Amino acid sequence: MRVGITGHRGLSAEVEERVRALLADAVSGYDVAELVAVSCIADGPDAWFAEAVLSVGGRLEVVVPATEYRDGLPERHHSTYDELMSRASDVHETGMTASDSEAHMTGSEILVGLADELVAVWDGKPAWGHGGTADVVAYAERTGVPVRVLWPEGTSR
Repeated sequence: MRVGITGHRGLSAEVEERVRALLADAVSGYDVAELVAVSCIADGPDAWFAEAVLSVGGRLEVVVPATEYRDGLPERHHSTYDELMSRASDVHETGMTASDSEAHMTGSEILVGLADELVAVWDGKPAWGHGGTADVVAYAERTGVPVRVLWPEGTSR
């Protein structure tokens, strides 16, 4: 089972703790022998899901939206990004250079195309910009990929 991940970045420490628990619980419901996380490994849910899948013995495939993508992520996340990239069993690239909303959406479309299911750490609200979580969820729904929404009850971004 190839499971893609999308989700809100920049969550508070309290929300992060609750989201990590939701992701770990979700991962425990899959057959680990068949589990492949498909992720862009950005800071936040993308990386947390990848870590959760790897921690139980699953595999990781990474989608890189642009050659400048890593540089656009927070510097504090670079070591995590590099570690996850080193553990990827496969890497998919868009061929784009600039790490902008167009590249991010293109990367997400590739991710959805690779996935049997999409896990979305999503509060149900519209995207703050093109290529945000809501846009990825809408794309998955349009293309027939099942979406599993996870969001800690009573929290906000």
